Amino acid sequence: MLIVTTENVPGHTVVEVKGQVFGVVVRSRGLGGNLMAGLRSVVGGEIHEYTQMLEEARRHALDRLTQNAAAMGANAVVMMRFDSAEIGQNMSEIVAYGTAVVLQKAS
Repeated sequence: MLIVTTENVPGHTVVEVKGQVFGVVVRSRGLGGNLMAGLRSVVGGEIHEYTQMLEEARRHALDRLTQNAAAMGANAVVMMRFDSAEIGQNMSEIVAYGTAVVLQKAS
């Protein structure tokens, strides 16, 4: 599955648009992660616990996006974007979204 942030893919033609597609993940930070992040925020610098959590959440959102696009019969997603939001004090939502399409190599 080809996933790009661009509207077009060089050397390929969009032959069918399947529609919008997304992958959603909601993650909760554990008590241990919150404690370590709280301590790190006092000192300053990168909070590795949150960085790792968000990287994993993005990967899972992309996996779900890919599964949903494949279920629609697409072989690519164009104009892919990420969005995120906080839900309450301890949860983060990550959404990967784009347009599921069928690409064909240009002749």
